[in-house]
Amino acid sequence: MDAAAGELAALQPAPRAFSLWDYGVFGLMLLVSTGIGLFYGLSRGGQKSPEAFFTGSRAMSAVPVGLSLSASFMSAIQVLGVPAEAYRYGMKFLWMCLGQLLNSLLTAGLFLPVFYRLGLTSTYEYLELRFSKKVRLCGTVQYIIATVLYTGIVIYAPALILNQVTGLDIWASLLSTGTICTFYTTIGGMKAVIWTDVFQVFVMLSGFVAILIQGTLLVGGPGQVLSIAYNHSRINFGDFNPDPRSRYTFWTFLFGGTLLWLSMYGVNQAQVQRYVACKTEKEAKRALLVNQVGLFTIVSCAVGCGIVMFALYKDCDPLLAGYISAPDQYMPYLVLDIFESCPGVPGLFLACAYSGTLSTASTSINAMAAVTVEDLIKPNIPALSPRKLALVSKGLSLVYGTACLTVAALSSLLGGGVLQGSFTVMGVISGPLLGAFILGMFFPTCNTLGVFSGLSLGFLLSFWVAVGGTLYPPSASTMGVLPSYAGLCPLLNVSWGANSSALENSLTPSSSSLGRPSSNTGRPAIADDFYAISYLYYGALGTLSTVAVGLLTSSLKGKQRPLDTVGRRTRVPRGGSATGEGALGSGERSPPLLWETESP
Repeated sequence: MDAAAGELAALQPAPRAFSLWDYGVFGLMLLVSTGIGLFYGLSRGGQKSPEAFFTGSRAMSAVPVGLSLSASFMSAIQVLGVPAEAYRYGMKFLWMCLGQLLNSLLTAGLFLPVFYRLGLTSTYEYLELRFSKKVRLCGTVQYIIATVLYTGIVIYAPALILNQVTGLDIWASLLSTGTICTFYTTIGGMKAVIWTDVFQVFVMLSGFVAILIQGTLLVGGPGQVLSIAYNHSRINFGDFNPDPRSRYTFWTFLFGGTLLWLSMYGVNQAQVQRYVACKTEKEAKRALLVNQVGLFTIVSCAVGCGIVMFALYKDCDPLLAGYISAPDQYMPYLVLDIFESCPGVPGLFLACAYSGTLSTASTSINAMAAVTVEDLIKPNIPALSPRKLALVSKGLSLVYGTACLTVAALSSLLGGGVLQGSFTVMGVISGPLLGAFILGMFFPTCNTLGVFSGLSLGFLLSFWVAVGGTLYPPSASTMGVLPSYAGLCPLLNVSWGANSSALENSLTPSSSSLGRPSSNTGRPAIADDFYAISYLYYGALGTLSTVAVGLLTSSLKGKQRPLDTVGRRTRVPRGGSATGEGALGSGERSPPLLWETESP
């Protein structure tokens, strides 16, 4: 056995190294991103006020903001994960776009008007206006913890890829990613983040399009790709299975997907901070429309790459053949395979993955600095001048960038399900927070005790299910993984690096079990039912339980204090304070609901 393994290892070709063209394409992307940060950081004296740093002086137009909103979704986790999901579950993943569309409509009609007209920099300031400072602090702390953890993993993901395909030391990869991202966010603020996102959207799309074209040509054309996909059940839009344990169905995306996206776009600081940066409320709504077009294009390209990849490997699944060790290695493997004779294209794919990561990380760093200034520093040190606050904001961006780098470094030392666990952190926390905002905006009888109770139980419930699903992953048949084959694999058709075990930890939720049969030994009965529900329902579970418990507790507590309908707030002018005296009149706190915000 050992001798045979030794002979096989000796026969395998050396891993393909990056060419100078690959490094050139990748380096150009990093250089342009850095240049954008320098331009907005140094032009016209830089960002001299917190409003300019965090919201671009509320003077941005719809197209760049919309594309920036789209880019925020696509980190390296999604660049690698969405094609792998389409490969394993089929084209029904495109139903995700339905959830995104419903989210955009609900956000534009319900949540955007509230935040825009109030002129808030921090989303969680609303929780103080409606409930109390303690609720605001709770939301802020939850958001910061979740975002630091998630962003650290987002930075770690492309570092793994770079280490995998080039052999570059993983610490050098982490430093190059984190340093550049922290630099242009700290120097340039929101304008740098938005315009860098615009550039990175086109880099991501270029990478996807190159893979689609080359892969389709190798298969034999679009008709052949669709024929293979149809014959192997990959064209499966008609999956209306109501079982919540089935990972992806129409109902999963309609209910779970919509609420998940609503928690990320409707009330999430990183996204709200973008659309309130627009010139007018109408412009902000147009930005959401542009964002929807961008999301549909990106997700469609990613799903298309997954289907083309299946058409290429229908008879020789790289995972089953042992060429790779996790589904998230499909895309790097594909790129190195089909572009072996095309110098520069693997570098474009790496730039594609890095672009998503830089976009997500820069968004998160800027958003965390914003909520810290607005929720923690301004209320406690009100005497700071705008210039000093701007300096503090830049310092906080540097601190949070360093914190995310630290989490990324720790992720490289930890094993197990760290990657998947961190990916679910945002869903577990964002769901209950969405419930808190729904209670505040739509239910005037809800009080502080009610929202605290709802937040606590909603978080504990969604966290419990997420941890249970990680410890006791469902079987491939329960999740609905489609069959794949490896019966016609050539013995030696590998252009994969020797470090293929480096990515053994999955980067997407779907790959926790990798289709492994789960043993019943030691598995509680709840593991195959409650713990097995689709991860898309985690956020919905948190949202609905928060709302239900909040309303029940509020009804037991008694009536909410009467609303101050005289001191209603409208959007403050540029440069004004959303929390200053006069915004509410005589320092009174008005608990604004959805219908209390007036049009400007």
